[in-house]
Amino acid sequence: MRTIIICGATATGKSDLAVSLAQEIGGEIVNADSMQVYSGMDIGTAKLSEVERGGVVHHLLDVLTVKEDSTVAWYQELARKTIDDIHARGADAIIVGGTGLYIKAIVDDLNFPDTDPLVRTRLELESVEKGGDHLFARLTALDPAAALAIDRANMRRVIRALEVIEITGKPFTANLPREASSRYPDAYHFGLSQDRESLAVRISDRVDLMWATGFESEVDALITQGLRDGATAQKALGYAQILQERDGLLSADEAREESKRVTRSYVRRQDTWFSRDGRISWLGHYENRLEKILTRLNS
Repeated sequence: MRTIIICGATATGKSDLAVSLAQEIGGEIVNADSMQVYSGMDIGTAKLSEVERGGVVHHLLDVLTVKEDSTVAWYQELARKTIDDIHARGADAIIVGGTGLYIKAIVDDLNFPDTDPLVRTRLELESVEKGGDHLFARLTALDPAAALAIDRANMRRVIRALEVIEITGKPFTANLPREASSRYPDAYHFGLSQDRESLAVRISDRVDLMWATGFESEVDALITQGLRDGATAQKALGYAQILQERDGLLSADEAREESKRVTRSYVRRQDTWFSRDGRISWLGHYENRLEKILTRLNS
């Protein structure tokens, strides 16, 4: 049974393509978007509706509440078990998403050292006393690749990366091995590319559509469910900006425009991350992507 990866930046069409592919080959989809694992975070993450999933089985969607925090180690264990179960049923597993570290955690043999409470507490206090920018600047100096992969607003993950660096004496990304150590050496890696200008238009249109279809109401509902209590979910693109709006720090228009800006910035980080992986076969938006993938799978 095959393992197929469809990755790339936000708004490049990964989810729809994965559904079309799954329908063609009878595969099941494994989510590799770090925010689509949260129940209720639908509009802001562009999560496919049940209808849009086209009858295809999707895994690792809606598995956490917004109060709960996710970790790469937790995701790795759950995703690998899910893929093993799919293969045991005789089906192909299609991994789809834009969270590069999650995808790498699935396919490569990452080793996650245990946490050190003393180191963690000291870093957390430092983030309060000196600010998150101070810690992110340190991470950038110590491990530029990790700084590209981690959102600077996600202080929990910035602290975790610095903790690993201090515990191991090596860069956080030293846990990210070369392709030769892949758990799934026969996996097919496909990346979706699109020119930056047209992608910026897609991002702007997507964010506008989110606001038009009730994104603010979704966030308000999640606040009542504990969105502010979790360290991870409240940092998601768009959600963080609406929370700032609710706190009086941004106007409604500013929150929307800031969401577009941070999404464009995130896309640049995604492009940089995925461009380092030589296993990926890139498919342009002008190509018949489904046909190209099927040709490769059948060759």
